[in-house]
Amino acid sequence: MIEFVNVSKSYKNKIVIKGINFKIDEGELVVLIGPSGCGKTTTLKMINKLILPSSGSILIDGKDISKENTIELRRNIGYVIQQTGLFPHMTVAENIGLVPKLKKWTKEDIIKRTYELMEMVGMNGEDYMDRYPEELSGGQQQRIGVARAFATNPDIILMDEPFSALDPITRNQLQDEVFAIQQELKKTIVFVTHDMDEALKLGDRICIMKDGEILQFDTPEKILKDPAEGFVEEFIGKNRIWNKPELIKVSDIMIEDPVTTNEGRTVLQAINIMKQRKVDSLLIVDKENLLKGIVTLKALKKGANDNLKIKDIMEKDIIYIKENESIVDILTKMNDTSVGYLPVLNESNKLKGLVTKSRLISVLSSQYID
Repeated sequence: MIEFVNVSKSYKNKIVIKGINFKIDEGELVVLIGPSGCGKTTTLKMINKLILPSSGSILIDGKDISKENTIELRRNIGYVIQQTGLFPHMTVAENIGLVPKLKKWTKEDIIKRTYELMEMVGMNGEDYMDRYPEELSGGQQQRIGVARAFATNPDIILMDEPFSALDPITRNQLQDEVFAIQQELKKTIVFVTHDMDEALKLGDRICIMKDGEILQFDTPEKILKDPAEGFVEEFIGKNRIWNKPELIKVSDIMIEDPVTTNEGRTVLQAINIMKQRKVDSLLIVDKENLLKGIVTLKALKKGANDNLKIKDIMEKDIIYIKENESIVDILTKMNDTSVGYLPVLNESNKLKGLVTKSRLISVLSSQYID
């Protein structure tokens, strides 16, 4: 959808962007983040030619934007900035309908679209259409700015620190609304911020920049779990992943080699396996590693006959968890079912690991020790 190919930008003798290369897929929300002066806003503004690159190419749908009509390009890209950019002498309706009017939409279509957009950003059209920006709160103005960016249903939306001047409650509300809108409409959104929590909350992928270079461009999960050494690691914070526990997957914390056996073992054999491996339970699997049951030392000791088979006494109604679920799901399931262990299965229901209460306590406590 959007591609930067060896793009650089210089002002006199100062290099602001140093030959960057990256691609943004259609329908993806990508966050550009980094310290002040890193080049994130310059990168954003080059997409709609508010700033022209000194070298390299920027492609949209495979077409070099340097060869495209600048006015038409901008009219087909929504743009939201920190100061809203609303025209103070225009009403809310006139601000939202400006680009559709320039594109020669009918009056009826503009009014219909304006009402739709007002509803989309959580504002009643009848109450606000005829008001002027100065009559609105900062949060309301920014909602109108977002609505205006979506006015002509563009494929690309650029958002340059749109919520940074707002109070935390309003900012959080607008982040939630943008996320909900994106889930529904799947626009290609490029979002600039200096707030890592905002980036993690909104981004499908995050592009971390410093001194005009891209240091890491990846999903929030991968950046949190495997940050590039040095600046990125310091920038995101060592234990920031614990602020987003839903990103910590079962596969990240499970015991990967739980002790298993097959259902044909006798009680005596099973007890000996437990003693040797220093465990108090066994997971029972078949030759394809499909989970068949679980047996505990307590259950085995109740077996009056040492020649009794495991299949005769194992628990077959197993509570388990999938490897792509989160640590939040583990805690919920353990709390709701009062179990101290959860076998971990993949999408094919094959055994991949085990999460025990002691393992969970160890993982959770490590964040405080660190």
